[in-house]
Amino acid sequence: MNKRNRIRASGGVVAATAVALVTVQGSSADAGSDRTPVAEHTTGCVGTRPAHSLPGRESFPLRVTIYADKRGTTRYKSVFTGVSVDERGNAVNVYRIPSKASKASKAFDADICGHAIKGVKVRIHDTDVTRRQTYALVDRVGHDMDRWDGRFKLYTVGPDVNGCVIFGVDRPAKAEPVIKKAFGKFWARHIKVEHSGVPRLD
Repeated sequence: MNKRNRIRASGGVVAATAVALVTVQGSSADAGSDRTPVAEHTTGCVGTRPAHSLPGRESFPLRVTIYADKRGTTRYKSVFTGVSVDERGNAVNVYRIPSKASKASKAFDADICGHAIKGVKVRIHDTDVTRRQTYALVDRVGHDMDRWDGRFKLYTVGPDVNGCVIFGVDRPAKAEPVIKKAFGKFWARHIKVEHSGVPRLD
């Protein structure tokens, strides 16, 4: 199984449709810092709220990440793409549809920045896809994991926090053009194809 799918702050292994929620970045178990986001960092803020303002014993960046994920998957699910924590950088990366495309994004940005703990950097990135859309694609693929047998083996599929969907296959060079063509131009630029062996449950 590819390294991105092994560790999460609050989630699980991606092996068809089980999807992790929070990616840990900037740690010895880092699985996210080697990826290029769908969109570059566009704006952000630095938290000013006292540390006691958010519940939990987790690190300050992780506490903000958990809050952002909760708000993104409930009130702001129409614009939310994903969130990751950068422990070393004392920062949180939030991915969402830009405010110029949705009024909800502006409110979401203000919500997260208003709840960010003092000193924690919130980096906000524009995307053009929501987590609901990436989950829908994962579910669609998960219902027919054997469709390409004979050409290559698809072992894992799961969404990345930045709006990409990661396909783990045995023959990436052969699989990539086939998979991208199968899902059309929009998804082609959001699909990442990587080498993967047969998944193991450790």
